[in-house]
Amino acid sequence: MPGETAHENAHGATEATPTPGTRRPGGRTARTRAAVRDAVLAGLTEHGYPGLTVEYVAAHSGVHKTTLYRRWKDVEGLVADALDLAGEDSWVPPDTGSLEGDLRALAREVVASFTDPAVAASGSAMIAAAFQSEQAAVALRHYYAERFARCEVIVERAVARGELPVPTGAGPDSPKGTPPPAASGSALDAGALVRSVSAPLFFRLFITREPVDDALADQAVAVTVAAARAGAFTTGSTAGTSRDTVPAP
Repeated sequence: MPGETAHENAHGATEATPTPGTRRPGGRTARTRAAVRDAVLAGLTEHGYPGLTVEYVAAHSGVHKTTLYRRWKDVEGLVADALDLAGEDSWVPPDTGSLEGDLRALAREVVASFTDPAVAASGSAMIAAAFQSEQAAVALRHYYAERFARCEVIVERAVARGELPVPTGAGPDSPKGTPPPAASGSALDAGALVRSVSAPLFFRLFITREPVDDALADQAVAVTVAAARAGAFTTGSTAGTSRDTVPAP
């Protein structure tokens, strides 16, 4: 593929190195990459991004630093690839049988991820790194964009069950997930709906540094569901017409 270069794997064979922070369909030794990822997370948790070094990753992963420099170039590349690898898991969003149930399970999963001592530190450290490294920030945006894209099926199921208004042009005969025609003037923004559940949680976690719990998660879900049923996430070419158009005299 374009942009790939040769490098040695743990057994001396050559493989292709994609740019750090991009998807890798295969080729790299999975065990080596996972060991490096674990060492990066451990280093971020222990020392933060400013204290993370290639030498630390080498010592804790068992991968020689020369190989790390050749494959990942620097600390930024290591952090970006750790995020990229995290996004290649098999996680799927909850399927409880209702929109509110799915969103509540999702919100509570966010709370658990950042309050459980066993996993919270590494996740928080990774997000903190994105505030100090542009490459890590890009990788983090890609990670969450992919995560939220997986969650859009929650909204599709809710529309199919009749829990949310069907956007104009997406009638019962439309294939599942098919967006309405441009001329119809409206569409349901599934991504915005899902993001609205986690937004207040992340605001407290990383801006105001307040505690979060399941009660707050449930509150965020209730607000989002009410807004969705009121059409707050329905967008289209006619949105804002009354606000932006000056009536003719």
